[in-house]
Amino acid sequence: LTDLGDVACCMGIDEAGRGPVLGPMVYGAAFAPLDKDAALRKLGFADSKTLSEDKRNKLFEVIKQTDYLGWMTVSLSASELSNKMLQRNKYNLNAISHDTAIEMIQRALSAGVNVTAAYIDTVGDQDSYQRKLSARFPSIDFTVCKKADSIYPITSAASICAKVTRDQEIKNWTFKEQGFSSKNSIGSGYPADEGTQAWLASNGDSVFGYPDLVRFSWRTVETLFQHNAHPFKWEADEEDDEAQGKLQFQAVHSASASKQGTVPLKTLPLPKSCSFFVHRSLHS
Repeated sequence: LTDLGDVACCMGIDEAGRGPVLGPMVYGAAFAPLDKDAALRKLGFADSKTLSEDKRNKLFEVIKQTDYLGWMTVSLSASELSNKMLQRNKYNLNAISHDTAIEMIQRALSAGVNVTAAYIDTVGDQDSYQRKLSARFPSIDFTVCKKADSIYPITSAASICAKVTRDQEIKNWTFKEQGFSSKNSIGSGYPADEGTQAWLASNGDSVFGYPDLVRFSWRTVETLFQHNAHPFKWEADEEDDEAQGKLQFQAVHSASASKQGTVPLKTLPLPKSCSFFVHRSLHS
C-alpha cells in the first residue's frame, strides 16, 4: 500500500480465476489520486484478459514502480473456496466475492487511504451490489458495472494485479501431497482446457480425490467423482436420515395425539445428536 496522505483517491477492484477448476481466485485492488486519471490512461492499462502474458507482466512492473499507485491482492485458495461453498450453510461464490471486495476496501481505509470513489466489476446484479457497498461505505461514491476493467484505468490496473498474481501462483505451485509433480502440465485450469481435462483424468484418486489445487465444489469435479470414485455413505448421513425419519413420524404422531388430547407435543423426545458431534463434544 502506497502512502498517499489525505489526498482523495479512486479505487478499482477486479478478480482473476473465477471460472477455473484449478488454483486460487485472486482479487486485485488498485488506487490512485483522483486527478491522475489522465496519467493512468497514458500508461496503457486495459482488461488483463485482452493482454498478452508478457504485456501484463510489464504493466505489473509499471504499477509497482509508479509512486502514486497503490495496490493489493487477496488470494482465495481452491480448498478455501471449496470449504466455503460445500459447508452446511452454503456460502456461494458471489457472496464470497462481495465479502472479499469489502475486506479490501476496509483494508485500504484502515491503512489511511482516503478512498472517495470506487469502480468495481460487477458480480451478480450490479444494482443490488452497488447498494450493498454504498450502505457499508456511505462516504464512497461507487460505480459497479459490467466491463469496469475495460472502462476505468484504475480497475484495469486492479485486473492486471489479480491476473499476474494468479498466474505466478499457478506457475510456481508446489504440491504438498506426495505423488504429484509440478512439472506436469495442468493447462490453464479452466474446465474446457484439454490440458486441464487430461490432468484431472489422470490424477484423481478413487478414494481421496484430488490435491488442494483442485476446487472440489466445481461441477466438473463432481461429475468426475460420480463416474470414477468409489461410492460410499457417511455414517453421519445414515444417522441423520434415521433421525429425520423419526422426527417426521413423531410430528405425524404428535399431531394426531394432540387432536385427541392424549399426548402434549412438548413431551416428545428430540432425536439424538449425530455421533460426529457427540464424539467431538460439539454443540449448537
